[in-house]
Amino acid sequence: MPRIVLITGASSGIGKSCAQHLQQRGYRVYGTSRGAVFPNEVSAGEVAMIPMDVRSQASVEQAVQWILAREGRLDIVVNNAGNGIAGAIEDTSIAEAQAQFDTNFFGMLRVCHATLPVLRRQGSGYLINVSSIAGRIGVPFQGLYSASKFAIEGLTEVLRAEVRPYGVRVALIEPGDFHTGFTVQRCIAAAAQVPGSYSERFRTALSVMEKDETRGATPEAIAQLLERIINTPSPKLRHLVGPAAQKLSVSLIQKLLPQKTFEAIIDKYYGIW
Repeated sequence: MPRIVLITGASSGIGKSCAQHLQQRGYRVYGTSRGAVFPNEVSAGEVAMIPMDVRSQASVEQAVQWILAREGRLDIVVNNAGNGIAGAIEDTSIAEAQAQFDTNFFGMLRVCHATLPVLRRQGSGYLINVSSIAGRIGVPFQGLYSASKFAIEGLTEVLRAEVRPYGVRVALIEPGDFHTGFTVQRCIAAAAQVPGSYSERFRTALSVMEKDETRGATPEAIAQLLERIINTPSPKLRHLVGPAAQKLSVSLIQKLLPQKTFEAIIDKYYGIW
């Protein structure tokens, strides 16, 4: 029997690449998108796209129950849905910050709440949360995005310990910069769009981010990593993937250098100091 996979945010970018890769490898994949509709029929050779808005618990539960009604089980859950907001922390309103967390953090939590009881009852399964290198290193002028990913890192670390006795394996994927639709879909805080105290440094940092993203590789490497994780009996917690320099900065340089030195490197890289 093929393993049943749920991937949120699968209409583009990382989610779409992961969904297509696993489908081609023989998994039965259900991807989610806010704009999808429940299909009357599902082709065996295609990713089945179903509607889910991770900002709505009712929408999340409806999608999960629809899959269970068809398949009777769920083997792999990939929390990938998310978005990004850029701008100085001072320029990011409380409403904008809450919206960022409602999708990236609470959206992931809603999916966990809807799927963990299924995985526990089965006594098996994988739950993979897609974080970011920005969940390990605070990225200038992406403070709220980084904060949402830092929160995912902490929650996942605890969740992993809580559900391990039930046969559920939990892991994080931490992508660096890849060429996806994330760049053009990034939101800019309203106050950051008008001239202000942070404008020049923000625009400089944003241009560096966008350049790194648009020059990045396509996300097939993330899809391949996902397949390796879900075929490892006891995967490690954190899985960095991306440009070698970014992986090195997290895995080694950040640990070896004094904090002030590391901060100076980040500031210089983004041209903000």
